[in-house]
Amino acid sequence: MADLTHFDDHGQAHMVDVSDKPVTARVAVAQGFIRMTANTLALITEGRANKGDVLGIARIAGIMGAKKTADLIPLCHPLPITKVALDLTPDDTLPGIRITATVKTGGQTGVEMEALTAVSAAALTVYDMVKAVQKDMEIGGIRLTLKDGGKSGRFENP
Repeated sequence: MADLTHFDDHGQAHMVDVSDKPVTARVAVAQGFIRMTANTLALITEGRANKGDVLGIARIAGIMGAKKTADLIPLCHPLPITKVALDLTPDDTLPGIRITATVKTGGQTGVEMEALTAVSAAALTVYDMVKAVQKDMEIGGIRLTLKDGGKSGRFENP
């Protein structure tokens, strides 16, 4: 288990000690989507959802999700997040919403989990806001597409 940093020498889960790591600028970008029918997508893009501005509220939920990641993922460090940006783009070819989250910090560990959590929270919020008209929406494709900073450097996932 030497490569799995969240386990000690005895295989027990623990929070990684980052106290000796330098503070560096870090960024992570994650993407995902929520697929729905064209009619549900039109309801969102035309502003006809009964619960209000679906994309605006999902954007706020994604920001809140990034900020609360350490409360949701047991071994994540609480981080001083310096930026969270979400892009929710309607896509008629999906049909659905494509979601991209960018998270930045100056810290001793990365913000990959925060970016992934932001995308997840935004997608779940879209689902919650229009589930009354469609319950079989699909959330998927959630993945890290970029991470930069820290000891391991840059990672890009096309």
